[in-house]
Amino acid sequence: MKLQALHIPRGLRGQGLGEAQAYDITLDDGRVASVEPARDSHVRGTLISCPVDAHVHIDKNYTVRDVGPANGNLFAAIGRMEEKRALWSVEHFAQRMERAAQQAWRCGTRALRTHLDWPRPEAPRSLLAFEQLRERWRGRLELQFVSLTPLDVFADAEAGGRIARAVRQSGGVLGAFVYRNEGLVHKLGRVFDLAQEHGLALDFHVDEGLDADATGLRAIAQLTIARGSSGPRVVCGHACSLSVQPAAQAQDTLALCASAGIHLVALPTTNLYLQGAWDATPVPRGITRLREAAAAGLRPALATDNVQDAFYPYGSYDLLETFGLGVQMAHLAPAGDWLDAVTTHPAAALGLSWDGRIAPGCPADLVVLAATDEYELLDPEGRARTVIRAGRVLQQQDKEQAP
Repeated sequence: MKLQALHIPRGLRGQGLGEAQAYDITLDDGRVASVEPARDSHVRGTLISCPVDAHVHIDKNYTVRDVGPANGNLFAAIGRMEEKRALWSVEHFAQRMERAAQQAWRCGTRALRTHLDWPRPEAPRSLLAFEQLRERWRGRLELQFVSLTPLDVFADAEAGGRIARAVRQSGGVLGAFVYRNEGLVHKLGRVFDLAQEHGLALDFHVDEGLDADATGLRAIAQLTIARGSSGPRVVCGHACSLSVQPAAQAQDTLALCASAGIHLVALPTTNLYLQGAWDATPVPRGITRLREAAAAGLRPALATDNVQDAFYPYGSYDLLETFGLGVQMAHLAPAGDWLDAVTTHPAAALGLSWDGRIAPGCPADLVVLAATDEYELLDPEGRARTVIRAGRVLQQQDKEQAP
């Protein structure tokens, strides 16, 4: 297969591709065989690697009609989900998870990391549903999970150990919800200990609010630095409080994060909905300092987070829609320079074997967008796409039957 006169964003170009405005790409045997400057300088579209969604919740999705929207109240949403979760069977989880995977697949996503609510030492029912889903989609959509546990649970050494062992046995990532906890550093240290003991990566929900005294991100960065090169890979999602802290304090925290090699993930849809006032137009935007993070040397990502549940009652698993919202609310310009936030950056955060850069020899898992420049990336017509899986165009019948 040949793809002609396509623009490849700078952040997605593999080594040696140069600075051509458009490229001709040849696909063969499921891989990119060649990438050459286009003979025709007229750009016909934009080529990206299949997106990577680094932070979702497929155990909660599509439940808003059952639990109701929380209208901006994060802890009300947590409480509602806690009440309903005990009533849901493995089959109920499985049906909603499959719907999410199907939609992500159709939209072009190649990998997805979901957080699973794990409030007690015993594994939740959702884990079995996830394991079944992961097996069904093996070889098509790479699926990872994170245990989402309140940080205070780790104060109990036995409970924390049981969770870590179960996560390791199921091939997952250890996680925690961190927000203005008492004894924060001590409890975080326990999570780091468990990760190192069991060989687990870490993924935190941290500082998901607009309280300036929420400094979990800083503590995580300091602990990561203290553990050194032998420590776990660390991903931090949300970090909304960074946006309301004094600029100097925020810059210092971001510098620590960069030194620690932390992967930062912003969730524009959910945090735009949850953060800020509901009795008036919200002035705070509920998103972390993405531009400052990039300037500090971090590799920030954008991800979907919640879909049609109490935390966010709208949305879908089209990561390019989330990208468009993030561009607008965080003023990410030029927009084309931020496409790595849904491709190469989250690929690094998830430790994927392919970094998402397009070059000869890379997998032919690609998306051709109709957009011919950055100004069309947020246009519905510009987001029209052709999804290519293993060098083959994903046809309508493939979308309906996979897997």
